Amino acid sequence: MRKFLATLVACAAAAALAAGPPALAAAPLTMLGADVSSVQRALDLGARYYDAAGNQRDPLDILKGVGVNYVRLRIWNNPASGYNNKAKVLQYARTVKSRGLKLLIDFHYSDTWADPGKQYKPAAWSGHGIGQLQSDVYNYTYDVCSSLKAQGTTPDSVQIGNEINVGMLWNDGKVVNNDFTNLSLLLKAGYNATKACNAGTQVIIHTADADSDANARWFYDGIRAKGVAWDITGLSYYCMWHGTLSNLSWVISDMRSRYGKPVVIAETAYPFTADNADSTGNSVTSGCSGYGLTWQGQGAQFAAVQNTARDAGAIGVFYWEPTWYAVPGNGWDPADINGSGDGWDNMAVFNWTGHINPNVRWTP
Repeated sequence: MRKFLATLVACAAAAALAAGPPALAAAPLTMLGADVSSVQRALDLGARYYDAAGNQRDPLDILKGVGVNYVRLRIWNNPASGYNNKAKVLQYARTVKSRGLKLLIDFHYSDTWADPGKQYKPAAWSGHGIGQLQSDVYNYTYDVCSSLKAQGTTPDSVQIGNEINVGMLWNDGKVVNNDFTNLSLLLKAGYNATKACNAGTQVIIHTADADSDANARWFYDGIRAKGVAWDITGLSYYCMWHGTLSNLSWVISDMRSRYGKPVVIAETAYPFTADNADSTGNSVTSGCSGYGLTWQGQGAQFAAVQNTARDAGAIGVFYWEPTWYAVPGNGWDPADINGSGDGWDNMAVFNWTGHINPNVRWTP
């Protein structure tokens, strides 16, 4: 009998593992977000934005009207263009908060783009080793947060790094041979600086691992084992790169149950066309099964991501660069912002004349 019961227990355990993480009761999404980091430059160049009725309005007001309650702004240390540096972020943070929106600051810890394939140190830190880099991260994070706080725009949340699948501030902060030591020191510095500035600001640690639960476990297990603290787990999800919605659901559910922390989709987007508005090729040229490359398809796919995230127990979804339609002079390269173009013009939720897709909504 004892052997029989043991077999039953083992079978039950195996069945539970095969079934995946425990289901969580769906709760409303509370972080209904948009990363509008390029919009400041667009507005400075005279870009116009129109709501579904054709009225020209401030883009934040338009987005708020279709459900957005949270704005994400990237910050680069010393970008050649000046845009997305500390001064520009401080300036636009005042606009964000004046609209009654919450604020997420996305620290890239770079002078340019940081993502899974590149994590370049800022030029000013290029010769620094891990000891100095800890101080750099702490001091820079604290300075930005404190400056925002001093002007009455305290960030509600921050990201310590952007899509740091294998680390940040390479090569010192890169995870090599499964050694998370250096990365953990940098993440702790960012976390401690944020909490020293404002204890209520939530710290997000963000990877683009929505495609692979194994990769996500490897990363978050690795930093947890080194004693890294964080408040919210952030994932990027683009269906053309990160797989099915059912897989996304699995990863969200597992992250939520495994680490006991809320999960947000920090980035997502979908094309409304395969066509290109300028001389720079599109970053995405194809869609995903079941969703056309149309305004209707874009709206339906974004709704499906939100529904999947909500049902899997996530607390928020951010659309990446919905306002970045092709405006000459608002290019992707901070070292050549005037000469480079916009590879995201078919992924924005505003079309090439600045009119919003009437099918896109952020829903709790």
